[in-house]
Amino acid sequence: MKTSVIGFPRIGRFRELKFASESFFKGEKTPEELLSAGKELRKQHWALQESDGIDFIPSNDFSFYDGMLDTAVMLNAVPKRYRELKLDGLHEYFAMARGYQGPNGDVKALAMKKWFNTNYHYLVPEIGDETEIRLNGSKALGEFSEAKSLGAVTKPVVIGPLTFLKLSRFTGAKRAADFVPDLIRAYSLLLEKLGALGAEWVQIDEPILVRDLDAADLALFRKLHTGILKAKGPVKVLLQTYFGDIRDCYKDAAALDFDGIGLDFVEGKESLSLVRKNGFPDGKVLFAGLLNGKNIWRNHYAKTLPVLRELQGGAKQVVIGTSCSLLHVPFTVESETKLAPACKKHFAFAAEKLRELTDLKKLASCKAPEGTDEYRANEALFRSVRHEENKALKAKIDALTERDFTRRPAFAEREKIQKASFRLPLLPTTTIGSFPQTSDVRANRSAYRKGRIPEEQYVEFNKRKIKECIELQEKIGLDVLVHGEFERNDMVEYFGEHLNGFLFTEKAWVQSYGTRCVKPPIIWGDISRRSPITVGYAKYAQSLTKKYVKGMLTGPVTILNWSFPREDIPLKESAFQIALAIREEVLDLEANGIRIIQIDEAALREKLPLRKADWHSEYLDWAIPAFRLVHSGVKPETQIHTHMCYSEFGDIIQDIDNMDADVITFEASRSDLSILSALNKAGFRTEVGPGVYDIHSPRVPPAAEIRAALQKMLQKIPKEKLWVNPDCGLKTRGYAETVPSLEHLVQAAREVRSGL
Repeated sequence: MKTSVIGFPRIGRFRELKFASESFFKGEKTPEELLSAGKELRKQHWALQESDGIDFIPSNDFSFYDGMLDTAVMLNAVPKRYRELKLDGLHEYFAMARGYQGPNGDVKALAMKKWFNTNYHYLVPEIGDETEIRLNGSKALGEFSEAKSLGAVTKPVVIGPLTFLKLSRFTGAKRAADFVPDLIRAYSLLLEKLGALGAEWVQIDEPILVRDLDAADLALFRKLHTGILKAKGPVKVLLQTYFGDIRDCYKDAAALDFDGIGLDFVEGKESLSLVRKNGFPDGKVLFAGLLNGKNIWRNHYAKTLPVLRELQGGAKQVVIGTSCSLLHVPFTVESETKLAPACKKHFAFAAEKLRELTDLKKLASCKAPEGTDEYRANEALFRSVRHEENKALKAKIDALTERDFTRRPAFAEREKIQKASFRLPLLPTTTIGSFPQTSDVRANRSAYRKGRIPEEQYVEFNKRKIKECIELQEKIGLDVLVHGEFERNDMVEYFGEHLNGFLFTEKAWVQSYGTRCVKPPIIWGDISRRSPITVGYAKYAQSLTKKYVKGMLTGPVTILNWSFPREDIPLKESAFQIALAIREEVLDLEANGIRIIQIDEAALREKLPLRKADWHSEYLDWAIPAFRLVHSGVKPETQIHTHMCYSEFGDIIQDIDNMDADVITFEASRSDLSILSALNKAGFRTEVGPGVYDIHSPRVPPAAEIRAALQKMLQKIPKEKLWVNPDCGLKTRGYAETVPSLEHLVQAAREVRSGL
């Protein structure tokens, strides 16, 4: 019995990669210093896995920004506009990731989307008619050699050609099939070079196989990998899948000349039945994803071992592994000094999951695992009672009726009432919520958390920042204002801290994209609101201006999706618990004079099942009602906004419209406003604000660029329904970019408005 890890967190135990990269962006570190920081992290991560006895340790799972971006560079798929900047390799790489605005030119970043059903964002490769696919660069080769020099023969990891093609954006007339020969040559050469360096196994990740596939997809899969596998030589190739099962292509995968197949037995609903029904091909190794790579709860050995035993009966060689890359969980529980030991013992972050793999390896080899210390300790953990059920809350959820999910009057009537009441201009301008979190804001929050300043001083500072923010927005000329969210560390963590049922960590950071890391709360028990959360600051901000100030809340589905959820109750139940808590906050804001309330559902699309047949039955049938439950009790005159981040919305546009918000803002700029056609085709009734510029890039968009975007929007969206706003909150930006960007936004809106 052996163990395997699909991928390991790359940011470091204390976010070393984030800080090194950001220092490089600021010019405080040289390229050599950044590369050295990456090398040191890789060394630490390989050593940790080796010390825990992992047999198949990955290499090339490290990235300075994103694995799909690395793959695009590896395959020479660098769009012309970035090459024309004439930058060195590292700066060109980051120009693709973050955009570039400087002496060499002005370009936007590549589009960004969610990686399957996770909160991780990948950069979308662009493939044009002029793209020449070929093996380019030596990252995978270099990192394998680097590990080998340290005494570790790793399993190089690359994103597979089918996943690369299916997730890329084709900008010309050519399509995926036109690049098949070149991709086969590139991957074949990569295998040849890795084999020459001494690689024994190479892991080719094809997570796209867990989605719905049609006959053309299956033919493309067979053609690509048949060609590549002919050239594998002495190297053994592992086809690695994750985030679901491969029901559409299990037989195809089994028939191809892969030496190993990695299946997900955590999220793969049919993975076990596929093996039961079809068997597992002789001569291949089954890499069994039995340890949850996306959640932080300890593995229950009594449930995992029977599955492992059954798999051993169906496959001659089984390797125990993670269900997906450990990129999606924090580094180690050992960094948590404030969590009670009674709580900590229930958690397994990345480092602890390595030890769980070692435990399972040992237990699988025992004739009587039930008698081992590891098994008995694990059973005792799962027999213990973690928390008491809130019976009153459960009764309240059980008593909900259709009326609790329905707002009155209907949207069309509400829209007329609100137009007459608010009297906003055409193309009203606003932002998504947060303003830059400058060093003094972070220092104030940190000092308060550590008890170095009293609450009065902390609150007074925040009020001063709110006043400055309101004055700035009025000076810029925005129509609907926000208070800036200076009291908030994170849009989910902040709310979780004010609700019963959550636990919080100190160092449990997870990469969201690039240098952006989040610290998801842990849902420990039943969720309820203790007291008003946002009312005080919202009321104060509204008192400073005659313009409307939005109350800013995070919606129940996003709070759930951006937390580590419980595994002992259905997600629907947790979502409704959160919805009832946020509903109380909505009604309190309304009672205190807040007329516009934004309830962000940035992560609505994120947990949509990867199989279309499961969309409603497993998710949308409770996710949409959870949002409606939050706002169904407000008056017609109260305007409900929501916001959605980087996702693909076209195929669930009707469901989004059924959320029954009054205004919805979307990410749109990095995807070239592709959502407009979907909105138009669906007859979308809700007022909308597709983002007019990308806040995840330091670029300052010219007014003419925003004006052109608005004119494009007006071809598909009625002028009475269009709002003007950035893509997302401004928390991660500096004022040096934020102020001119918003000034250009207002200027463009006024210029377009004057012509209507």
